[in-house]
Amino acid sequence: MVAQQVHAHPLLCRVSEPLRSQILSNAQLLEVPKGETVYDRHRFRRCLGIVLQGRIQVRKDSLLVSTLLEGDVFGAAALFNGSPDFPTTMTALAPCKVLLISQEDVRRMLWECPAFAEDYVTYLSQRIQFLSARLDAVSADSAEGKLAQYLLGADGGGGEVSVSATRLSALIGVGRATLYRAFEALEQEGAISREGKTIHILDRRKLQI
Repeated sequence: MVAQQVHAHPLLCRVSEPLRSQILSNAQLLEVPKGETVYDRHRFRRCLGIVLQGRIQVRKDSLLVSTLLEGDVFGAAALFNGSPDFPTTMTALAPCKVLLISQEDVRRMLWECPAFAEDYVTYLSQRIQFLSARLDAVSADSAEGKLAQYLLGADGGGGEVSVSATRLSALIGVGRATLYRAFEALEQEGAISREGKTIHILDRRKLQI
């Protein structure tokens, strides 16, 4: 089951089968009970983690940074960083299984698999974009402002963002009821429209509130 999940993962799907098999044989499967800490400031591993099961809350002090779901990646901030501290605290919101790929094996894939190197750089670029949008969102005063700032940063200029309400609620740090009121306010202003999990940006100027 683990091999199937990793085989299809966007970050590893283009790694050659012989190399991927070696990486999997070296990787550690970590199971974390609900409520337990996955990583914190002083307890972490210089590994690239992939969430295989469960939900993980990521906080920096009192700030909710994000909620990691199945398939999400973590640990890049410490992977090739000599700092003795990890920047966030990660807590299991449900029983979790995570796959930990060592720094050495990540380095090996970067050297031996150009496709992985490209996909890894793409992942890092997306994280930078996400964190920039997250910073804008948390600095906004109202729920509408938080939602608007997140959408402006997350759409990448394409005019739409696909994300579930549950995930979006966690990303911008507001409750579901508050999120839906923010949706309604922005829809009434003609700034956005919604279709399932897809949010269409109709007028970027109206989101700059």
